[in-house]
Amino acid sequence: QVQLVESGGGSVQGGGSLRLSCAAFGHTYSTYYMGQGWFRQAPGKEREAVATINSDGSTKYADSVKGRFTISKDNAKPILYLQMNSLKPEDTAMYYCAASHGTIASMSPAGYNYWGQGTQVTVSS
Repeated sequence: QVQLVESGGGSVQGGGSLRLSCAAFGHTYSTYYMGQGWFRQAPGKEREAVATINSDGSTKYADSVKGRFTISKDNAKPILYLQMNSLKPEDTAMYYCAASHGTIASMSPAGYNYWGQGTQVTVSS
């Protein structure tokens, strides 16, 4: 079992930056081999992928965040990060980290086995 805990959310003005972190607890040695991702969900909307990272470090981004967000991981700690720059009001949502038993990270929420509780990001105009 793996437990995930997000942190780093908050309120920021448009154009600002935040860095989200997701710490893994439990059988953390297994996270080295896991595909991981960041998702977000705004009120009344479905949960959507923001960025994913495979076990080999290769990444994928939603078109809406390309060039602004960067996903990375520190396998030694282990912590998953999401650096968010040039934030926009439409980025406002609850952000969740997730981990998969597979080495390839899916862009679909259905592809994940473990989820954090979420951290709120609010961007004002």
